[in-house]
Amino acid sequence: MFSSEIEALAAELGQMLLARGETVTTAESCTGGLIAGAITEVAGSSAWFDRGYITYANQAKAAMLDVPMAFIDGLGAVSEPVVAAMAQGAADGACARWAVAVSGIAGPTGGSVEKPVGTVWLAWATPYGITTEKQVFAGSRSEVRAATVYRALERLVELMKEQA
Repeated sequence: MFSSEIEALAAELGQMLLARGETVTTAESCTGGLIAGAITEVAGSSAWFDRGYITYANQAKAAMLDVPMAFIDGLGAVSEPVVAAMAQGAADGACARWAVAVSGIAGPTGGSVEKPVGTVWLAWATPYGITTEKQVFAGSRSEVRAATVYRALERLVELMKEQA
């Protein structure tokens, strides 16, 4: 279902979380649950993954993750403040030590000059604060979403290693 690289990252994440006795959660827009899907592809993931949030609509981001509508109305759903609030809201809601959130434009339509198709904001809530980054992935809708899942897991593993 997922590439071997994504499966390997999810397995590594699981081993690290299990060893620490910690949990992770997800808050997803453009990936529609694919990050949670990759995580739960790992046997035994219920020991370190309790829930994820699919907040595709702006109202869902506000209602489920406490993202201020002022952020969404002022900057759009694909923005750093929105994705940071999504990550924090997911971590708080799931009582998880780690969270990853994504919001982007997977295409093939919906892009603009300021935010072309492939633009994705990612955020990771950690015990030490929130880290964000913007990516512009190339390719089809499926390729953008797969690249987003890969980067979300890759950076989460990196952050866990840095903050060991």
